[in-house]
Amino acid sequence: MILSGLEILSEVRAGRIYIDDFDAERIEPNSYGFRLAEDILWYNDEVIDCFRPPAAEHVKMGPDGLVLEPGRFYLGGTMEAMGSPHYAATLYACRSSSTLGIWIQFSAPLGHSGAIFPWTLEMTVAQPVRVYPGMVIGKLAFWSMQGESITYDGKYTGSESAVASRLSLEEGRGVR
Repeated sequence: MILSGLEILSEVRAGRIYIDDFDAERIEPNSYGFRLAEDILWYNDEVIDCFRPPAAEHVKMGPDGLVLEPGRFYLGGTMEAMGSPHYAATLYACRSSSTLGIWIQFSAPLGHSGAIFPWTLEMTVAQPVRVYPGMVIGKLAFWSMQGESITYDGKYTGSESAVASRLSLEEGRGVR
């Protein structure tokens, strides 16, 4: 069952949902609006090999933002570290950014219980769009779980900003 905005607020205040830097003004009817962090990554490899760490270029946006170009895949991050050991979460674009042709998450929207860190956003655009650090770009919804929870302890634990793929670290698939 999805949590209402008022229930998210209550659970943040009770310490069962973690959002740093929390602002009650960004509570929505069934989600919390999050902001785009200043870190943006993109891959420089002509061909990405799934068994090798990708070469990524990392930039920090300034107050003038950054123009994202079609045909390029970007990794952005959330300004907020978010998550909960008590709830699963799903990440979505907000309507205002999606109607500009900005996609921020199209293949990995699930946050496992216990995964608490800034989220990496999978970003692409339909036309050139200037984005800015601190702009509200998406929303996070929280879901109650049935059964005993298992706390996330994966390869992205401890992330502090946008993170390039770590697929090459999966057991049995090391660098060849």
